[in-house]
Amino acid sequence: MHSLDRQQSDETFAETTIVEADDGRAPAPRASATQRAYAADWSHFSSWCRRSGVSPQPADPGIVGAYLSACASGSADGRGLSVSTLERRLAGLVWNYAQRGDRLDRKDPRLAEAVDLIRHEHARPPEQKQSIGSDDLLAMLETLGHDLRGLRDRAVLLIGFAGGLRRAEIVGLDCGADQSEDGGGWVEIRDAGLVVALRSKTGRRTVEIGRGASDRSCPVAALERWLKLSRISRGPLFRRVFNDGKTVEVQRLADKHVARLVKSAALAAGIRGDLPEGERALAFASRSLRARPRVR
Repeated sequence: MHSLDRQQSDETFAETTIVEADDGRAPAPRASATQRAYAADWSHFSSWCRRSGVSPQPADPGIVGAYLSACASGSADGRGLSVSTLERRLAGLVWNYAQRGDRLDRKDPRLAEAVDLIRHEHARPPEQKQSIGSDDLLAMLETLGHDLRGLRDRAVLLIGFAGGLRRAEIVGLDCGADQSEDGGGWVEIRDAGLVVALRSKTGRRTVEIGRGASDRSCPVAALERWLKLSRISRGPLFRRVFNDGKTVEVQRLADKHVARLVKSAALAAGIRGDLPEGERALAFASRSLRARPRVR
């Protein structure tokens, strides 16, 4: 079974989670790639120790703290490392010491203070995505087709923008209450517009979305047209579409699709054409929809 809504890439990346043991030692890494990385960490640390005239053993929190600081500043090998890379490297050293029958105390004040300073001085600020304005949104809508996928994506963009919804909230909607086990909310279509009920761990909230001045910018009209032509009346509101462009799958649309949709439509519409191509490709995500200006 094939669908036009493919995943981002056929490549898969295994994520390895390292959890420190209660006694301060790190358990064995869960992937061979992590073991190779940990071996490289020890080799790099040992080389730095030799150049600095100190010994890598026994475990000395002060020396490890100085090493991490050198890596953060770039004095270790000419390039500064990110906080996340340094934290993984520290986990690698903890594991390497454990394999050698030694223990690196991560709570030692010398090491803890060095790590806190690195986090304070070298942590990157949260990446800010470009906001989508009403004119931008209308331009994005013009890039969509008039087949089922285009109709669905039009409703996704308009409802996400008008309701200020997160991507998981958009794809988690059902046609009505209690219609699926994995649903995160539902919609009610009324004369005045849409009532979107959302469930979360902290409770339930309701978002009201009014009708637009024209069908071109009306989220309610876009949703009604999608539901009518897709013949969806129960279950997940937004679903994947088969290659034939006429058949809708039973499964719910993945939330990653919303991020890809926002990015591709923004680029196709030429939004922020003043930015270099590489920066434009990174400037938009599903968070860009969560702007408040109303569509004219």
